[in-house]
Amino acid sequence: MTTAESILLGTIQGITEFLPVSSSGHLLLAEHFMGTKDAGLAYDVMLHMGTLLAVLAYFRSDWLEMARGLFPRRGSGEKKGPGSKRLLLFIIIGTIPGAAIGYFCEHFVASTLRSPWVVVCTLAGVALLLAAAERFAHHRRGFERLGMKDALTIGLAQAAAIVPGVSRSGITMTAGLFLGLSREAAARFSFLLSAPIIAGAGLYEGLKLVKQGTQEIPPAYLWGFGASAISGYLVIAFLMNYLRRHTFYPFAAYRLILAAAVAMLLIAGGQKW
Repeated sequence: MTTAESILLGTIQGITEFLPVSSSGHLLLAEHFMGTKDAGLAYDVMLHMGTLLAVLAYFRSDWLEMARGLFPRRGSGEKKGPGSKRLLLFIIIGTIPGAAIGYFCEHFVASTLRSPWVVVCTLAGVALLLAAAERFAHHRRGFERLGMKDALTIGLAQAAAIVPGVSRSGITMTAGLFLGLSREAAARFSFLLSAPIIAGAGLYEGLKLVKQGTQEIPPAYLWGFGASAISGYLVIAFLMNYLRRHTFYPFAAYRLILAAAVAMLLIAGGQKW
């Protein structure tokens, strides 16, 4: 993999990890149409660590509050929200379904569902769900009203993101909207919930590297790490500001247009299911 390819794929990862459009789907399609060879576990780990750094950096005050909540000082107050201890509990509970499904179904998904046609179907399907949540749900509940039921339901939805094209952020934000959360609240919890999953995936793949005896990381991979971290941070900042005044409809439309375009390219190229 060249440095340019690494930067491009890292940027795609950082942008699409946090927008509700599917990072795995975009990377799979990019590699398919660019003819880029699979860089393997080491590169996956670097991209995961880049996006993890982005979400930790942007929400650093939330993570610090949760850490302080484990060792509260007398007279200290809570920030506006579900409370640092409860928020940490919500994140843990929301992470369990996705971690379990990822662990037990990884081989099946990798061997069966990593197909451009699967991405076409999931891009379109989640687009319709996102549009329906935007149209029919009441987005009235702020982040301070986040509850245990919300955390578990959004966590269960996150488990579906193991399928390429679903989008972890897309399906969790959609679930949040259906539960009546505001757009900003749904996005904020989705981003916070992403950190343990991204960290877990990176650690799991990192342990595989250790077993394989991998000792050296190619310099090009470091460029991918930097690109995913910087683009991820900028996208989080953009989306949190955007959702204060706008809807998810453009993202649903983008998913449908991309699904249609990819389907036409696959048909034109004689690509069967």
